[in-house]
Amino acid sequence: MIPVSAPPRVRARLRNAPDGPVHVLHRGPDAVYVDVGGWCVGVLGYRATAVPCALRTSLGTLPAVAGAGIRGGVLHLDDTPLNIGRLVDVSVPALPGRTPGAELATAEIEGLVGRGDGLTPYGDDLLCGWLAVHRAAGVDTPTVDATVRSLLSRTTLLSATLLDCAMHGEVVPEFADYLAGLGTPEEAALAETLAAVGHTSGRGLLEGARSALQSLGGPVAA
Repeated sequence: MIPVSAPPRVRARLRNAPDGPVHVLHRGPDAVYVDVGGWCVGVLGYRATAVPCALRTSLGTLPAVAGAGIRGGVLHLDDTPLNIGRLVDVSVPALPGRTPGAELATAEIEGLVGRGDGLTPYGDDLLCGWLAVHRAAGVDTPTVDATVRSLLSRTTLLSATLLDCAMHGEVVPEFADYLAGLGTPEEAALAETLAAVGHTSGRGLLEGARSALQSLGGPVAA
């Protein structure tokens, strides 16, 4: 048994999933990703980026994985159950006082979804930042959301899942910290920390966040 913590929606998705094998999308020493009903669920070592669609462990290195499955609402890596001991908050902090700004045009969104390399293309990361800031500001973007959802088949399952998370206001800790630090002396340092996440993911998230904040009239660091 491996004890894990989980975001609330990840726990709910596992509990509602039927028993049976699930496809392993990616396996490595820091992260394993599986397909649970068309949604990407991760299992992370403590060095991995804490994406909001993943179970978190305290392991420095994850065990080698041949297969995965769901049994009684519990994800198993091979025959090892991942028992959820606590929930983690992955929601964005509230950004009060923002007013709706200009929405992204359909052509802009079409030019972003799936654009870039890797498990999370840069264009998707930028959209995640833009969407998550609007959720933090309490501003709905139904037209943008619908367009993004219609294009999710263009990108990786992990990236599509993270876009869904962003539309629900669920983010990595570095992004939440950056938003919480807006307008404080720590803002620049928090922006640098966010930008350093992943290969290009953090830079994409930051670019999208700043674009949204500018549209909404939020403070943007120079």
